Amino acid sequence: MKHVIDLNDLERAEWDGLLSKTNEIIASPLDFKNACSGRVLASLFYEPSTRTSFSFQAAMLRLGGGVFGFSDPNATSAAKGETLKDTMVMVSGYADVIVMRHPKEGAARAASLYSSCPVINAGDGGHLHPTQTLTDLATITRLRGKIDGAVVGLCGDLKNGRTVHSLVRALSRYKDINLILISPRELAVPPYLRQMLNESSMKFIEVTNLEATLPQLDCLYMTRIQKERFIDPLEYERLKGVYVLTPQKLKIAKSDLLIMHPLPRVDEIHAGVDEDERAKYFVQAETGMYARMALIMYLIGEKGKDFVRERSYNDSRMCKYSNCITAIEGYLPAKSTEGRCAYCDHEI
Repeated sequence: MKHVIDLNDLERAEWDGLLSKTNEIIASPLDFKNACSGRVLASLFYEPSTRTSFSFQAAMLRLGGGVFGFSDPNATSAAKGETLKDTMVMVSGYADVIVMRHPKEGAARAASLYSSCPVINAGDGGHLHPTQTLTDLATITRLRGKIDGAVVGLCGDLKNGRTVHSLVRALSRYKDINLILISPRELAVPPYLRQMLNESSMKFIEVTNLEATLPQLDCLYMTRIQKERFIDPLEYERLKGVYVLTPQKLKIAKSDLLIMHPLPRVDEIHAGVDEDERAKYFVQAETGMYARMALIMYLIGEKGKDFVRERSYNDSRMCKYSNCITAIEGYLPAKSTEGRCAYCDHEI
């Protein structure tokens, strides 16, 4: 059994297999209508979601399986104080695969310690979102033909954007990627991610101006300024409209630029951009359902059943980061590696 907490939990060959399978499903979806017949997916969303939740449900239903779960933790035993551990032990007895989103960073890693079936991280706080990254890679491969050699611009809230964090980590495993990180200084990538970039061979620069970078880009990945991650509402109000992509600005961009966005958008992409043939964010959202079909099949099919890989830890110091899952689930074993919390990746 294996879990997908970080896309890097899978080998590059596994990624390639999933991307290939995604294209097979897109080409002939009815061929897979009974692939997960008799199997059950548990959808545990402790935080609001539209695309991720719906696409996982649609994916399992299109594979012939069943779905149960919740989208409001206040309507579950969590509101009565049930621990994450107890929830996972119970639910994994009912399901063949669990999809979980949680506001605390490292929650999916913690959940995997107590589940008897595969756990898929559908977003843990501002940390990671591996299935969105699988979606992003599938979209780029589908539309551009390859990922290697791309100039990719990531724009917006790079500090709190879990989709950005996952995508950066994934792109570091491709060849000749040039990364342009576009954000206000207050919303730049967190230190642990910058350290990873410095240690990788991937070229990257950090800038604050979107327009100056547009002519260089093969892919532009826009993100919203995430209101729910701000402690100070006034800080959000000051930064929320800092980047707005408009048809006028796109006149200087490449004719084959891919404009992507994990959605939902607020005001960072003008509605007029929707008419531009380079706008691929709705294609991206649809591709996500097919990519998740491929992932579900892999995890609960024969290929995923006989593989176990434990993450190694080199000490046992407990994380002090306030939004780490360890802050509310005090029974969790202390786990860290290379001076960072094994749950949330923050420096200890």
